[in-house]
Amino acid sequence: MLLLLAEYLSTLHSGFNVVQYLTLRAIFGVLTALLVSLTIGPSMIRALTNYQIGQHVRQDGPQSHLSKAGTPTMGGALILFATTLTTLLWADLSSRYVWVVLLVTLAFGGIGFLDDYKKLIKKQSLGLRSKHKYLLQSIVGLGAALFLYATASTPAETTLIVPFIKSVAIPLGIFYVVLTYFVIVGTSNAVNLTDGLDGLAIMPTVMVAGALGIFAYVTGHATFSSYLGIPFILGVGELVVICGALVGAGLGFLWFNTYPAQVFMGDIGALALGAALGVIAVLVRQELVLVIMGGVFVMETVSVILQVASFKLTGRRIFRMAPLHHHFELKGWPEPRVIVRFWIITVILVLIGLTTLKIR
Repeated sequence: MLLLLAEYLSTLHSGFNVVQYLTLRAIFGVLTALLVSLTIGPSMIRALTNYQIGQHVRQDGPQSHLSKAGTPTMGGALILFATTLTTLLWADLSSRYVWVVLLVTLAFGGIGFLDDYKKLIKKQSLGLRSKHKYLLQSIVGLGAALFLYATASTPAETTLIVPFIKSVAIPLGIFYVVLTYFVIVGTSNAVNLTDGLDGLAIMPTVMVAGALGIFAYVTGHATFSSYLGIPFILGVGELVVICGALVGAGLGFLWFNTYPAQVFMGDIGALALGAALGVIAVLVRQELVLVIMGGVFVMETVSVILQVASFKLTGRRIFRMAPLHHHFELKGWPEPRVIVRFWIITVILVLIGLTTLKIR
């Protein structure tokens, strides 16, 4: 909206042309989302507390978590609101890429809301049944994949880029739909599994979103993409604004979610953020780099898969508890140590992911 306003005002004064620059709008996006989160956060936490929308804690989990019972949950709504408002303000709303990311994010947030609503408000301990949750995720993920495949206008939009190997680019054809579906749904659930400690999921999300913003900018810039040897996709650079909004909203949420947390994001936030990262990675053609940068999400997911498979096949557990962060807690690591070390791992993995821009 502000972009349209700036275009009109530029006819009156050329200084307003500066708003056309993606980098400036991305910075404004970070600051706007951060300001919205910090401003609305306290009142949202009070509302969640007044309505007694509090966290339920597993009795078989780490004993240190018992004190978290009743902590306001569904704070992910704050992230969604700040991200959506910022995107509507600063992004080019004529871009189909912007709308795909925004709608997928909100749809997965809606699925997470249903799950949280059943668990926290209706007091149904299991929440949304797993098969129903997965069905809804599949409908949205598959719908997004089919739409992107049908509207792709260049081969680059459906080609798989292999990191570090410049000469390898695999045309996916219809398998693009399959890959896109699994990336969106898989990343959504991976972030959800990681969201088990104060600030554990949100900071890696912020870092990965920031890095994807860099990929979006260079992929949508003809000169930079040519220099770096990556496919140029017209218009995808606009996603840097959404990435900036995710960074700002995430940092604002972390203000309240840092240890000891005043609020948890709940499924409404975790499922939405994971889906957002997944669909952005697909649009900038960096699905494999997402696996690298989101290595913490991958480790958490793999730990659950291995734990379940081992117990079903052998009756034994590989980890003291899954997801992986609980394993380290039960080994005696204080919660802040687990959180910060996982953050450090993410910093390293994001830097490795960014090196793929040049090492090809």
